[in-house]
Amino acid sequence: MSGRILVADNDAEMLDLLRRHLESDGHVVTTASSGSGALAVVERDEVDVILTDLVMDEVDGLALLRAAQVSQPGARVILMTAFGSLETAIEAMRQGAYDYLTKPFKLGEVTLAIQRALEDRRLREENRRLRAQIEERFGLDALLGHSPAMQTALERIRAVADSEASVLLLGESGTGKELAARAIHESSPRRGKPFVPVNCTAIPEPLLESELFGHEKGAFTGADRRRRGLFAEANGGTLFLDEVGDLPLPLQGKLLRVLQDKAIRPVGASQEIQLDVRVISATNRDVQALVGEGRFREDLYYRLAVLPIRLPSLRERPKDILPLAGHFLERAASAIGKRFDGFDESAQAWLSQHRWPGNVRELENVVERAATLARGSLITLADLGTEFSGVAGLELGLRPTLAELEDRYIRRVLEEAKGDKAAAARILGVSVRTLQRRKF
Repeated sequence: MSGRILVADNDAEMLDLLRRHLESDGHVVTTASSGSGALAVVERDEVDVILTDLVMDEVDGLALLRAAQVSQPGARVILMTAFGSLETAIEAMRQGAYDYLTKPFKLGEVTLAIQRALEDRRLREENRRLRAQIEERFGLDALLGHSPAMQTALERIRAVADSEASVLLLGESGTGKELAARAIHESSPRRGKPFVPVNCTAIPEPLLESELFGHEKGAFTGADRRRRGLFAEANGGTLFLDEVGDLPLPLQGKLLRVLQDKAIRPVGASQEIQLDVRVISATNRDVQALVGEGRFREDLYYRLAVLPIRLPSLRERPKDILPLAGHFLERAASAIGKRFDGFDESAQAWLSQHRWPGNVRELENVVERAATLARGSLITLADLGTEFSGVAGLELGLRPTLAELEDRYIRRVLEEAKGDKAAAARILGVSVRTLQRRKF
């Protein structure tokens, strides 16, 4: 791996030796015979690594380090020092220097130190880009929408991000509850720490307690090794409990205790483990009705819903449909290497008129599929899928009912999933139990 290296040293022979050696390693090398000369390079040219003597006239290595941290924070600084200045070099490491070399050193040590510094810079740059992508994909800006209902939800999300209190996200399947939970996490002081999503309906009921809280080896039949559990994996960060309204009653009591005590007890363990986890939960159920029916603990509801936020359905935000569709089309086109000029009039009309029972998730899936199948530069009604062809006659008044559309769409997804209800439920953004209740 080659890089742009600045070498600074008062010793002309050392400077020339290092220049020739580093150039033979394939690097682009700039030299400075004084600290002030090195400072001028740092303020003028971008470099990847600064290899500088610690003791120099006018501007020493520490001053150069501080200047680089301001003007080129991405540059890695390696100090060269005599044994008598070792304590100063260690102090420089505390102040942010990447490494130091003690004179006299072998040229191979220089090669190795430079390569490590370049790799560290590359990894940090890659991490920065990934963080930026996460922020773009899951930050508050990813929650698109200018309708009053969505703006109200966004204001609430911004308001709760810095809080440590539990958040309960309410709304139909596909309204973006997990995206909202991620946005809260990425906008909070816990960003950079784990975000662990859990779909409470996707884990078989007998395994839920072990999955959430962990278990000790031998705690039950089949427990051949110790498991940390998802709460422990989220330590320091955020645990997102999706479909929390479907939690079985016995587990609700155990979850309540965890939230109260901020500690978990793995299955089969004798001691509790203290944790620092923020819980965000979500449900498409009417939890207050479940409380009234005795199917959800009232004390747990109030513990989870310290900060409740309702996400509107796509039907409540019709002016957001086409902008969202355009956003999904742009993202899909980028992912598959295509270019589109948007949707034609018939496609726009259908997108605007459709009831979107699967909400934003359904819209995203429809647009992604259309982008994959489309051959022209404009997405047409035909590209949106043959299962919707019965809607093409909107102007003729041949509108199917919402129930018919939902049934037709669910059956088509089940066909595509080859009868796998779990896979179909993931595509539709609903639980398997929802499909079972609908008798599919």
